[in-house]
Amino acid sequence: MYLANRAPELFPGARFAVAHCNFSLRGEESDGDEAFVRAWCAEHGMECFVTRFDTQGYADSRGISIEMAARDLRYGWFARTAKENGFDAVALAHNANDNAETLMLNLLRGTGSRGMRGMSADTVNAEGLRLLRPLLGTERAEIEAWMKAGGHSWREDSTNAQNEYKRNIIRNEVFPVFGEINPSFVQTLCADMERFTEADDIAEDYFLSVRDGIWDGSSIGVDALLALKHWKFVLWRLLEPCGLSWPTFGKMVALLTRFRECPRGTVTLGGKVFESPTHAVRISKGRIRPEKR
Repeated sequence: MYLANRAPELFPGARFAVAHCNFSLRGEESDGDEAFVRAWCAEHGMECFVTRFDTQGYADSRGISIEMAARDLRYGWFARTAKENGFDAVALAHNANDNAETLMLNLLRGTGSRGMRGMSADTVNAEGLRLLRPLLGTERAEIEAWMKAGGHSWREDSTNAQNEYKRNIIRNEVFPVFGEINPSFVQTLCADMERFTEADDIAEDYFLSVRDGIWDGSSIGVDALLALKHWKFVLWRLLEPCGLSWPTFGKMVALLTRFRECPRGTVTLGGKVFESPTHAVRISKGRIRPEKR
């Protein structure tokens, strides 16, 4: 509720409302959160939009995690609600700690330079929805201190204290150790992400300058690719939407490296296939062709 309390200050002159998702995952606690939001909005004369999801059923039917299901459901609903009610953007309450946690998760699962950027303060998602994150520079402790100082009430999600999810393990187990090493580690990581973003912007400019010479819109020319100094980075950027795992991508790079360095005719590329859950990347007739499964 910190973001809702400060909305008039953060967005002066704007029309704003509160949007709340009840994911039906915590029984009475989830319902209590919904009731709290409704009551707060009524007390403050704030326009309020609320919806409920069968998150578990959605996740089971698609074979995805609860976290992914909740993300899909809320962002889809945010986009529809904003469009139907004339809102230009959705402001999210992600803070500096959330951003640092995201960086750690990306690094642990394996990421390219774009995953080291962290969250963006102003972006447009796949649904065409503009997402604002005005609190990315504010630490969680600052938010709690401000709420307490102003006598504002809020509710805590009890699952935040449980280590069922990877993010919670980082938050509850890893970050306290980081805090002992460097009490300002959250701001340090956020500053690092700003520098990573600048470096990635430079890399993106390079990628765009060479992309058209190797990519025809559906496949990659092997010879043109391997002639580039930074061909591995360019290949990763082109195939990133395919969702190849790092080990699988590494096997492709190893094969292409041998093809590049060995005498022609000694390494065969044709017929090789590298798969992800969503794509098959085939090499044939001197071209790398990503195909949806």
